[in-house]
Amino acid sequence: MTQMYFQKGFGLGALVAPALLRTYASPVVERLRQGGFTAAAGDLRLTLAREFGFCYGVDRAVEYAYETRERFPDRRIFLCGEIVHNPDVNARLQEMGITILSGSNDPAIRHAEIGADDVVILPAFGVTVPQMADLTARRCVLVDTTCGSVLNVWKKVRQHARNGFTVVIHGKHYHEETRATVSQALTESGAHYLCLRDVREAAVLCAFLRGELEAADILAQFAHACSPGFDPDRDLQRIGLANQTTMPTRESLAVQEMLREVLRHRHGEAALAERFRAFDTICSATQDRQDAIHALLDAGGLDRMLVVGGYNSSNTQALAALCAPQVPTFHVRDASCIHPAAICHRPVGSPTEITTCDWLPEGRVTVGLTAGASTPDSVTGEVVERILAVRGYVPADLR
Repeated sequence: MTQMYFQKGFGLGALVAPALLRTYASPVVERLRQGGFTAAAGDLRLTLAREFGFCYGVDRAVEYAYETRERFPDRRIFLCGEIVHNPDVNARLQEMGITILSGSNDPAIRHAEIGADDVVILPAFGVTVPQMADLTARRCVLVDTTCGSVLNVWKKVRQHARNGFTVVIHGKHYHEETRATVSQALTESGAHYLCLRDVREAAVLCAFLRGELEAADILAQFAHACSPGFDPDRDLQRIGLANQTTMPTRESLAVQEMLREVLRHRHGEAALAERFRAFDTICSATQDRQDAIHALLDAGGLDRMLVVGGYNSSNTQALAALCAPQVPTFHVRDASCIHPAAICHRPVGSPTEITTCDWLPEGRVTVGLTAGASTPDSVTGEVVERILAVRGYVPADLR
């Protein structure tokens, strides 16, 4: 059977548009947009960040999934992991009969039930090179929704590796996007990689490069975040830096400057270009949403901040991390987290959800809101409605 591979949808956008609009739009969110992103009901004021919610890549991936169901109504359809990190979106795809594959990272095990008559959707994060090879060998229909920003990172890290640089990724080593990215680097002979989660881990690496730590210390610290056979003494002579596309921009720039400075000090300015290269691979939508948060915070006047999105969404976590130092911040999964006297939320840096009582003060209060790039307006709108309900209001009361 001839392999069928689709990367640009099926031209069925107009057909699925009504279902997408019906499912993911929100009248109350649109009302806030049209009203300058702020409105009040009594003594409760709500202010939306000017960039939030679905980005282009997520919008495209979800549309392609709906088109796939229309194009292959009688085929079994599988999705390689969550299409994006939002429980509402993934649940709706499952309701359409799309099976989400999870579990083992071994492609042979994960794809065991896939046959040549089946359709497989590749998520916005992309898949690893071994996963892609296994799916191709199975001769199934492939619908690739990998985000263009992710494809750009892949191009950059292959370039680093091809030129003899060890790929250092500012990102989460366990994240689907990062796993796919480092697998691209390893397609080059002799290539190696190392993942840095944050500035703290970058400081550990810099301490080694200054001679303050031994190679054994690096291997102990990054045992699960480096390539097989990684040798710090050998593989950190030349570093090519890239970023997971959804990391905090300012942190990525800080990591870049830390590494640049330590290598400049170690090898000298003249040799720096041959020892260190960096590409800014933060996607524009991530940057826009972070910039909008900075603008909202800089304007002042917020009493509470709600960040809406999946708990496993990296870009949503980054938005919450930006807000938390300046205003009491609640990262909520969806409207079900909000109750009259309490809110269930995931604190920044915590792996578990907690409940906070009396989260919304009495009297005049301004609540800021934003949503991660994988969060549809429908979910954000339900959160807005639930906040209003806590004070006894409905959307029609907004002015």
